Amino acid sequence: MGFASKYRNELGLLIAIACVIGFTLLFNQAYLTSPALNAKTILHQAALLGIFALGAAIVIIVGGIDLSSGSVIVFSASICALVLMACAPMDPATGMPQTDMIEGWTPVLLAIGVTLLVGLMIGTLHTWLITVVHLPPFVATLASLVGLRSFAKVLNPAVSKVLGSEVTKVRADADTFVYLGEWWVALIVFLALSAACYFLMSHTVWGRHLYAIGGNEQAARLSGIHTERMKWLAYSIGAVTASIAGMLYLAKIGAANPGTLGVGYELNAIAAAVVGGCSLRGGVGLIPGVMLGVLFLRVVIDSINKVVPKGSDDYQGMIVGFLVMLAVAINELRRHSGGQKKKFFPGMLGAAVIPILALLVSSVLFVMYGNLAGLITFLAVLGSLFAWKTAENAATRR
Repeated sequence: MGFASKYRNELGLLIAIACVIGFTLLFNQAYLTSPALNAKTILHQAALLGIFALGAAIVIIVGGIDLSSGSVIVFSASICALVLMACAPMDPATGMPQTDMIEGWTPVLLAIGVTLLVGLMIGTLHTWLITVVHLPPFVATLASLVGLRSFAKVLNPAVSKVLGSEVTKVRADADTFVYLGEWWVALIVFLALSAACYFLMSHTVWGRHLYAIGGNEQAARLSGIHTERMKWLAYSIGAVTASIAGMLYLAKIGAANPGTLGVGYELNAIAAAVVGGCSLRGGVGLIPGVMLGVLFLRVVIDSINKVVPKGSDDYQGMIVGFLVMLAVAINELRRHSGGQKKKFFPGMLGAAVIPILALLVSSVLFVMYGNLAGLITFLAVLGSLFAWKTAENAATRR
């Protein structure tokens, strides 16, 4: 297999990133006027997302799904804050740190170690629920999605009473922990984790086993692969990377608020993995693709913030959802490229869904730019999709 064939998804993402940047420059010149600032912002946000998207991608490759990333992030941030506050408790009388507080990097390293251990425990719990209790991965991680965030909400006030300080507001032990909030720290961590995950998935027996399980778990088990151990490895990586991201978000924001931190982040992680070439069926996906998928997603979100003058946050969910659907559709086309072509608009159901899709796309343009843009978009999408359906029918008759 040639380089262009093996990495065609990655090459396509590079072109897509360039196209999004070019489109943004038509409406906003910020990339030209402040290139360093914009690059730093995008790289920082992409690195934070990429850290736990790597774990989500490995889980998807093994044939699973992890919906708990956002809740693991906020729960891990709360645990990290708890340890930091325990090492530097507040004096209730003065509101200042007590004189016997532990200083320097010791509390930071202790908090990092405890938080990573918590992430490993969460991954182990997920594996037990999936392999022993036989819960579907969707249900097992959905339980963590709801339960861990709720646990953090009740844990923070309870510990605050003991420590005499708000756990959700971290002083970061003088200035030491604040260093982890620097943009380049997240970028270095992301690149290091990417290199480690690439080596694991591409150059080790464990990586080949993870791909084999995602491709056909039954065949992998019959060939002697310890599927339970490999699933433990995948889900542990997923939870630990989310815990690492939680600590970095805590250092960046300075708070671990269960009501806001990490909400919806699991969708972004799954979206980055799928856009990066991972198949939700399992067994397919490359780490470089996930890295570029993360960068593409952040560039798109940054473009929305620059192109849409007001309420850009309201459009991000729609755009991310559309990108996920588009990426899955492209993966399906590739999966069927070697044999019979897959029909996306078969029969009456295909004819019925075409105007719905056209209406959805045109509604966004209508809200953003008015009646004329919405009408033109509706007619263009409607005509294009009916032409697609006609081409599919013609190919079938041949």
